[in-house]
Amino acid sequence: MSRNQATLIGFSAVALWALLALFTVASAPVPPLQLNALCFAIGGSIGLIWVAATEGFTVLRQVSWKVYAFGTAALFGYHLIYFSALRLAPPAEASLIAYLWPLLIVVFSGLLPGERLNRLHVFGAVVAFAGAALIVARGGISASAESLPGYGLAFLCALTWSGYSLLSRRMGKVPTAAVAVYCLATAVLSAIAHLALEETLWPAGATGWGAVIALGLGPVGLAFYTWDVGVKRGDIQMLGTASYAAPLLSTLALIGAGIAAASPVLVLAAAMIAAGAFLAAMGSRQG
Repeated sequence: MSRNQATLIGFSAVALWALLALFTVASAPVPPLQLNALCFAIGGSIGLIWVAATEGFTVLRQVSWKVYAFGTAALFGYHLIYFSALRLAPPAEASLIAYLWPLLIVVFSGLLPGERLNRLHVFGAVVAFAGAALIVARGGISASAESLPGYGLAFLCALTWSGYSLLSRRMGKVPTAAVAVYCLATAVLSAIAHLALEETLWPAGATGWGAVIALGLGPVGLAFYTWDVGVKRGDIQMLGTASYAAPLLSTLALIGAGIAAASPVLVLAAAMIAAGAFLAAMGSRQG
């Protein structure tokens, strides 16, 4: 598999994550941790089916328990911290801070073996982040001292996912099949946390169940496998910058479904995200 092919596979994760908000809205009234448990169970199960049909389960026994612990802590930890941040701080601000992870991937990718970081990479990521900020914070920003714990957790979110992505790059020899175990373990931990912290509410009708299944198959399933391929074998700086397209594509999906309204801000945001991706691509060519 070439570097460009792996990068394109990684892009598919960003496209799938763009459907996260749409399917999550349709899955109401399922609470976050319960939804996590259901979706990761589906995502992990399809992974096991794929492993059984290709490499076989022997490949999973060859992976160290430390790697499984790392992947599970990252997937479960990120979602638990993110949900906690949204409870303790205004959603727009918390989401914006959490969405620093692509920028952190780009900035710290220069520390990885064989990677070179230049000014175009950083500038492109900053421009794309500004474009994403226009979308995430379009309802306005209202920072407050009471929300500081939530802001801190949101930043911890960004550190968690960027750290997971960068360290996955370092563990390039670990097979993507290991992600199936990460997902199943995350489902178990999410179920335990749900029972301790939330009231159990099931999806409403066929539409709700369809949304849960779609989440498990795509944004909370296949996306983690393709992201693993992308960060391990693709252009990680380009992937980091392109990840800012997710909030834009997510908003467009909500508009297409009639859940959100179109806005001139989206045009400017799209231009900024595209410009940021272009700058990052130019930086990769120079590297």
